[in-house]
Amino acid sequence: MTFDYQYFEEEHLSQGYDWKILSRLWPYVRPYLLVLIGSLFCVGIITFSELALPYMTKIAIDSYIIPQTKNEQSLKDIHQESSQKRYLSLTSDQTAKPAIEAIIKKHPDIFEQNKEHIRISYSLLDQLTEKELRLLRSKDISGINKIVLIFLVIIVVNFGTQFGQKLMMEYMGQNIIHDLRMHLFDHTQSLSLTFFNRQPLGRLVTRLTNDIQNMYEFFTNFLTFFIKDIFMFLGITIVLLSLNWQLALITFSVLPLMVLASKVFAQKSREIYRQLRVKLAEINSKFSETISGIRIIQLFQQEDNNYSRFSRLNQQNYLAGMHQIRILALFMPVVEALGFVSIGLVIYFGGSRVLGQTLSIGALVAFISYIRMFFRPVRDMAEKFNLMQNAMASAERIFQIMDTKPRNQLPSSHSLHPKQANKSSIRSLTFSQVYFSYDQNRSVLKDISFNLNQFEHIAIVGPTGSGKTSLIHLILGFYPPMSGKILINNQNLQSWDLNHLRARFALVMQDPFLFSGTIYQNILQGNPCLTEKQLSTVLKLSHCSTFVNRLPQGLNTKIGEGGVSLSTGQKQLIGIARAFARDPEVLILDEATSAIDSETEYHIQDALKDLMHHRTSITIAHRLTTAKMADRILVLHKGNLVERGSHKELMAEKGLYFKLTQMQNV
Repeated sequence: MTFDYQYFEEEHLSQGYDWKILSRLWPYVRPYLLVLIGSLFCVGIITFSELALPYMTKIAIDSYIIPQTKNEQSLKDIHQESSQKRYLSLTSDQTAKPAIEAIIKKHPDIFEQNKEHIRISYSLLDQLTEKELRLLRSKDISGINKIVLIFLVIIVVNFGTQFGQKLMMEYMGQNIIHDLRMHLFDHTQSLSLTFFNRQPLGRLVTRLTNDIQNMYEFFTNFLTFFIKDIFMFLGITIVLLSLNWQLALITFSVLPLMVLASKVFAQKSREIYRQLRVKLAEINSKFSETISGIRIIQLFQQEDNNYSRFSRLNQQNYLAGMHQIRILALFMPVVEALGFVSIGLVIYFGGSRVLGQTLSIGALVAFISYIRMFFRPVRDMAEKFNLMQNAMASAERIFQIMDTKPRNQLPSSHSLHPKQANKSSIRSLTFSQVYFSYDQNRSVLKDISFNLNQFEHIAIVGPTGSGKTSLIHLILGFYPPMSGKILINNQNLQSWDLNHLRARFALVMQDPFLFSGTIYQNILQGNPCLTEKQLSTVLKLSHCSTFVNRLPQGLNTKIGEGGVSLSTGQKQLIGIARAFARDPEVLILDEATSAIDSETEYHIQDALKDLMHHRTSITIAHRLTTAKMADRILVLHKGNLVERGSHKELMAEKGLYFKLTQMQNV
């Protein structure tokens, strides 16, 4: 069996925005559409409340702090006033009050009176006492109190809606990411072994962790807030135009430069984020490879060389990250500078209009506040765009995996117990002129033809690299043949439901893989419906009872991933127990006793004879003493089936099998 060990490089990805990626995310959003609509409704309230605050400031200034009066003079007369004075006018209702009337009589020299109204210049208000000023401006103070109360209501509403909106978006984001991760995990399990042979472990782990987390950031921090920024941008634009359209157009003059800067930023940052995703996947792959091979690294004293290779990867990731930071560090000051330029234009042209009394002070203050708010969503959209670039780079890689088609239908996580899956038994297994290759350069199996009948036991022998394990992989449907046919009960293997087919097989490998968890959980993977009595029988037949009973927690003893806390022999015993628990129709043994001591092997061989009784069985025999028990022996050499027959027949032929036997007996 061969693998493609070349280091993975990302496939070519689309340039610019691929809106198809966003459309492919829609099925994950659709179940939570009502939550999204509720969140957007909250966004509308948040936007309205934030837009209302500067306008309330304008009302407070123009109506109560420095109120605008309906002057009886014409505009021409106003401009002829050399001092450009601003006046506080008193209504007839106010002057009718005794207290205010007393103030006017006390200071007749600072009040101007005519037939219609009484007024006082703002510049002369400092000649009044604090008590007199409060009485004179009681109406304005009452109006300011109302404005403050409205302010508080708006703030409370804004707080409540932001809290609710955050909860809804977190709920939606968590559920979408949960569904996306489960879909990606389930799809990954359905892929053929060819896919996993060519992909480093770290790259796949990156997809399920870092890239999924980036998508979470997209749904929670980008989606709604980006829409909020758009609402805010449009709302501020409308308010600015309504306040003073000429001044608004002057403000908008910097937008073309903003659009140009955003376009350049978008083009630069997309490719950088792609590079960062690739480098992170390479780092994870290298780290995973180091942990898996730490014994060999330390044994051959390769720590320095391995460190140097990792250092180069880490340096490349660092340089890509610094490139991204430089782009962002240049873009954000450009946005800020354009914002300050816009405020400067407003102060210059707006201040002139205030002096010319064609624009109120409140309107100018509100205009400046809105300008600062106007560039905040622009800046936020740029930052969110930064986040979107990262998310889109991750989404591309996630969908790369999802677009990889499984070669066969693989078992679901809810596959049935083998006895419930299908009533028909496996009566025959036939290879007819089968060719197989892991790549296009070298054939692993060539023109393989044989037949295996029900309850028959065959052994497959041959030198290392002759294709023995590859033959087993074809039987189990891990790979399809390049040509020829594999028939089960005279039906093409490709037409079988692999859920049902694989439920009838048990495979005991030379180096069985154990999952993190307890010994009990690993054995039950063979049959989750195992009764306590059946479990006791399985432990006895597989000779697991002896070492399991010595463990402090027995079957509930936890083992690490791959069974690192167990010896190789103990792992093989658990693998054999797992096969016993499955009670299979077809048993496949990949030299299951190769790492067990001679005494244990003797007992296991007896147990395997009982297990193989009335079962079809296939044994990959590295030690030819195992092959002697088989009804027939198939001899492979360089991918070819060169000999077949019983042990006695093959020894009489004095061919390859005879030579292999003689070499082992030396």
